[in-house]
Amino acid sequence: MAIGRESVENLLKLTKPKWRTSITKVEPNRIITRGYPQEDLIGNISFPEMVYLLLKGELPHEEQAKMLESVLVSFCDHGVTPPSTQVARIMASTGANMNTCVSGGISSFGKYHAGALERSMNILQKIIKEGINSEGPPTSSHELKNSALLIVEHFLKKGKKIPGYGHRFHDKDPRPGKLIETAKKYGCFGIHTELAVYIENLLLEMKGIHMNIDGANAGILSDMGFDWKHGTGLFIIGRVPALVSHIYEEKSVESPFRKFVDVEDIYFDGLECRDIHADRNELNTSK
Repeated sequence: MAIGRESVENLLKLTKPKWRTSITKVEPNRIITRGYPQEDLIGNISFPEMVYLLLKGELPHEEQAKMLESVLVSFCDHGVTPPSTQVARIMASTGANMNTCVSGGISSFGKYHAGALERSMNILQKIIKEGINSEGPPTSSHELKNSALLIVEHFLKKGKKIPGYGHRFHDKDPRPGKLIETAKKYGCFGIHTELAVYIENLLLEMKGIHMNIDGANAGILSDMGFDWKHGTGLFIIGRVPALVSHIYEEKSVESPFRKFVDVEDIYFDGLECRDIHADRNELNTSK
């Protein structure tokens, strides 16, 4: 049976696609996300459930959905103290569009701001999966405590901070305790969060350092089965509403192009009174 030209082209499209995705299928008048028609999802699932579905491919059970909602709420805002919020508001003062300002705030996320969640998740997941020093994954509370001790000693010996612990504004971040309490309530407190708590206990004893929001969420999200590579993305999902609110406030309440720093507050420690003619003559003479 002969195969027509159009059939051959369709077959090639199926076997050699230019773009592959298992997330959402789009056809004329039809949108299927993770197997569900989007019109069935609208009005039937919450935003955290949609986030979970997109990232993990399955709907969460009720407790997981409530836990993810709590995690996203915990990321919501930290005033104008974070660099990302300051960047977004400074950009807003110039008259930049909302999307540009939000993009600027997100683009300022890095190793020391927003990146701690992902790094903390990576550490916890690696220890639980592989263990430390070829000892194999920890399987008991005793082994978890030993793993916590080894990781704390490793960081302290190198003079480095453990991501997920300590805070530049709070002696004790008020959010982790409630998050862990909520995780226990919803059955999302597992081996990763237990390890995170053991690390905090050691740091408290040795250095007086408490767990922060990233440490708590690193353990909880790991126990919920999220890959550490989702970390910064989840933080972004939780923080964007705050960026939008700060940008709107800046544009609505403050004067455009306002001064954020007075000249008197800037300390100059560079060179002054250089002579361009003398320096140029010296450069030409020294050739």
